Amino acid sequence: MKYSRVHIEAMGYELPPVVVTSEELESRLGPMYEKLRISPGQLEALTGISERRWWEKDQSLTDGAIKAGRKALTKTGVKAQDIGVLIYAGVCREHFEPATACAVADALGISSDAHVFDISNACLGVLNGIIDIANRIELGQVRAGLVVSAETAREIVEVTIDRMLTRRTMDAYTKGLATLTGGSGAIAVLVTDGSFGGSERHALVGGAIRTAPEHHRLCRWGLGDAVTLHREEALPQDMYTDGAAVLKHGVELGRATWADFLPEVDWTASDVDRVITHQVGGPHRDAILAALDIPAEKDFSTYAHLGNIGTVSLPITAALAQEREVLLPGHRVAFLGIGSGLNCLMLGLEW
Repeated sequence: MKYSRVHIEAMGYELPPVVVTSEELESRLGPMYEKLRISPGQLEALTGISERRWWEKDQSLTDGAIKAGRKALTKTGVKAQDIGVLIYAGVCREHFEPATACAVADALGISSDAHVFDISNACLGVLNGIIDIANRIELGQVRAGLVVSAETAREIVEVTIDRMLTRRTMDAYTKGLATLTGGSGAIAVLVTDGSFGGSERHALVGGAIRTAPEHHRLCRWGLGDAVTLHREEALPQDMYTDGAAVLKHGVELGRATWADFLPEVDWTASDVDRVITHQVGGPHRDAILAALDIPAEKDFSTYAHLGNIGTVSLPITAALAQEREVLLPGHRVAFLGIGSGLNCLMLGLEW
């Protein structure tokens, strides 16, 4: 994938107000820890995550996406009526139908002739949305598009804790550990053809994608085996992650994608000034940087205090890196995205 007229014009984000520490979650798991003789502090030690943020219980996902979208638009001269496509790319959504994007488009005042729809691809959703808009811009179909996402981890973490306390087995602990890293947040990424006069936009050079769908069973979130007809009670969510296998095969896929990515954007590894990775946790970050031979000082991370926010993790980390002047004009920046499936997508930007 190569692009000549596509820019990230602005990013807006919304952080939830409720801070939940790993220590708090472990205190709730006290009976399980006692039975299995697990020492407190293991959650942070194994993941590198000390806290994450959750929405209030009555917070809607649409609300978070709308606020992030407004923030992105107000940073630029782009108006809602200029948006030719609006994509909601979260794993979490308000309903099966209609598309959550419809509610966001209505609130933002998006034009009635814009494309408005949802896409879903695990933690890669926002990057996939950027590529969809970029392709439309490159073809001359639209001048600007907005991809938004809002994720919530409160509900699935609560379910997972209840299940752990019921089963109190090491198998339940290891399968649920990754779920406990989950955080919440919202992001909006404004993508344009660069014709709106802004000075802060960042050129999208290109990208590369590789998939390993044979590993689609390693990380799953859904209704599990509970789906039957004529149920009167609510269907329970379930999340399962084989953390060791995801790490092993994810790193292998990342290495193969990196080998495709560098020649596609006509860079060498030493040309890359900064990388922003999907924020899974400490072991994943260390393994992927080592596999790609990227010095740790080129990375900027947020997982320690925001946890894994799914589709929001990488772009909100980039937005924070820009605010803190870690990403500077002239930098060559690599977005290194990976999601269950397994899918890997890397994008190169000239900041």
